[in-house]
Parts: sequence; C-alpha cells; structure tokens
Amino acid sequence: MTEPARVVALPGRRSAARALLVSLRPAQWSKNLLVFAGIVFAARLDDPLRWVWAVAAFGAYCAASSAAYLVNDVRDADEDRRHATKRTRPVARGELSAQAALWVAGVLFLCAFALVAPLGIVTVGILASFVALQLLYTLGLKHLVLLDVFAIAALFVVRATAGAEAVEVPISPWLLVCTALLALFLALGKRRGELAAGVPVPDGYSPALVDQLVSVVAASTVIAYSLYTFTAHSTAMMATIPFVLYGVFRYLLLVHRDDLGEEPEQVLLTDRPILATVALWALTSAAILELT
Repeated sequence: MTEPARVVALPGRRSAARALLVSLRPAQWSKNLLVFAGIVFAARLDDPLRWVWAVAAFGAYCAASSAAYLVNDVRDADEDRRHATKRTRPVARGELSAQAALWVAGVLFLCAFALVAPLGIVTVGILASFVALQLLYTLGLKHLVLLDVFAIAALFVVRATAGAEAVEVPISPWLLVCTALLALFLALGKRRGELAAGVPVPDGYSPALVDQLVSVVAASTVIAYSLYTFTAHSTAMMATIPFVLYGVFRYLLLVHRDDLGEEPEQVLLTDRPILATVALWALTSAAILELT
C-alpha cells in the first residue's frame, strides 16, 4: 500500500518576475548539458568556434524546454491545483496568468529557433522535432504507460543528436544508445518514486513492474557503456566504467532507501557522492580523450 502524497505548504505570494522565473524551471536546464556531449566525445575541446556553436545550441534547448514547461503548466493548471506539490506552481496558484505564460512561451520558442538558425537547416529541423515531441508529451503521451518513458528517452536522444549536429561532428551510435538507456533509467526511477509517494501515474504501472524494468535498464546501461569503451578510439576509456557503475548503484540506493526518484534532477544536482562521481568521470574522460 502506497503512502499518501506529501503536501507541501504554499509559499508566500511571489512577484510576477519571480513567478515567471520559477515557471521556467531553470533547475531543469541541466538536462540540456547533454548537447555538449558531441564536442566532448569528438575530442574537439580546443576548438573555440565549435564551443560557440555548442553554447548556442544549449541556449536554444533551454529556451525551448522552458517554453514547453509553460505550455504544460497552462494545460495542467486545474489538475495541478489538486496535487500535493504541484499546486505551488505559479500558473496553478494564479501568480502567472495563462495568457502571459503562453505569450512568453511563444517568445521563447522563437528565440530558440533564432539561436540555431545560423547552425543550418538540419539543426533547425532537429529542434523542431524536439518541440513537437515536447508538445505531444504534454498533450497526451505522458499519460500512456511505457510510451511516456520512451518519449522522455527520445527527448534526451534528440538533445544529444542536436549537440553533435550543431558542432558538425559525427554522431556516435554509442552516445545515442547510452543516452536513451540512461534516460529510461531515470524516467523509470521517477515513476517508482511517484508510486511510492502516492502520486498518480499512467495506468498499468506497479511497483513490481517498475522495479523489474529498472533492473533491466540499469544492467543494459552499464553493458552498453562498457561496450562503448571497448570500441572507443582509446581503450583507456575502460577506466571510466567504475564511475558509471557507482553512479547507477548510488542512484538506485537513493531511490529504494530514501524514495528520492520522484525528482531525479534534484538528486543529480544535490547528492554529493553523485556530483563527485560525475565530476571525476567527466575529468577522466576529458583527459583520456585529449591525451590519446
């Protein structure tokens, strides 16, 4: 039997500017750091122009993501008002009007496309697919069992693809596979956290099913990453496997012991062992790719 969802006390009424900033969900922008994977794993760290392109892509995906969150909050406002924690969202509380939210979303979508327009028609097309998938997720995919987590994984794959295309480097199949599996792992962990907290999830999920799916995806993620290191241009990348293993194990520990899977971005940004592991993995990978 699941525990009732925790109720978060409503904060004091926020200013319009503060409400808008909260609605943009800047903490979620960390997901868009994936656009830098292309330039890092292509070992083009010393190319300033490509870094400019990568930063432009990052800015575009942050703008597009925030725009999608605004649309989502407008669509779900009535439902959010009945939710234990989502009722604090500015649109649900009436701190930000639906009209203002949609107007800002439109501006952000335009800004996103303006940022990637100089990077070529393919990059623009990839961003368009990202926006379309975000809207489809908001409009219905998030309520369909299994398809919801596959949509989330696809959004991460699009980010990785966009980053590689923006800096004109080959798109590694391994990068896409590992990205998809890791995103599935986090999305399923989120569903498990929601089940544990009593938060409604798409019909068909159960704790037993989600635990089985998480186990399958966690093992597949580690295997896929290991296979990537075997075929990388430097076999020294095998030295980074322990970081991935520890990161997966640590996240599973937090999900099962502390029921923290409901907000994976908070876990990834606040858990010191995970932060240290990611930093060590990044530094080790960068050093290997740069020196070999």
